[in-house]
Amino acid sequence: MNAPSAWKGAPVEPATLEGQTVRLEPLSLQHAPDLYTAGQDSDIWTYLADPSEPFASEKAALNWVEHALGEERASVRIPFAIVHQTLGKAIGSTSYFYETRWANATLEIGSTWLNPTYFRTRVNTECKHLLLTHAFETLKAIRVELMTDVRNTRSQKAIERLGAVKEGVYRAHMLRNSGFRRDSVYYSILDSEWPAVKTRLTNLLRQ
Repeated sequence: MNAPSAWKGAPVEPATLEGQTVRLEPLSLQHAPDLYTAGQDSDIWTYLADPSEPFASEKAALNWVEHALGEERASVRIPFAIVHQTLGKAIGSTSYFYETRWANATLEIGSTWLNPTYFRTRVNTECKHLLLTHAFETLKAIRVELMTDVRNTRSQKAIERLGAVKEGVYRAHMLRNSGFRRDSVYYSILDSEWPAVKTRLTNLLRQ
């Protein structure tokens, strides 16, 4: 499992990923009003590291977008807006994180959140299908990681439903805005496992 030479020192480029229900497009300041509306339910933020409560204003949503774009400029992450194809509005966000992982042909999919209206729908499954397909088939990743709060059983079930392998718990891993230090559960999918995972996701999307 040697990393392709193309990974060495090369940045991950933003891309638009088209699905049937959603489109993942590079996050921009124009998405902030939609994300403010989408991010008003406290259930979204219970287990995410930042923020720890709903956006208080459109300015707060704009600040969140600006922070994500700053990390993009620093070659830490590639943030996406999750745009509902029918509505034409952003209903959440997700990201690739690649910072120190890039030289090892590894990406993390993280900071994923959705308006609760779309919990337990095909939206999250399709998002993961798009992100994993792009990671393994276009970017030629060898390993994709996913992480969630150890208390977030809903997220863990969703990740396990994808076919990801649970690797273990990082104790006292992340300090939240509230001051709480959370434990994080790590999962991964390898390129050798991707064909089976892809078949699994394709079948789930047909249901």
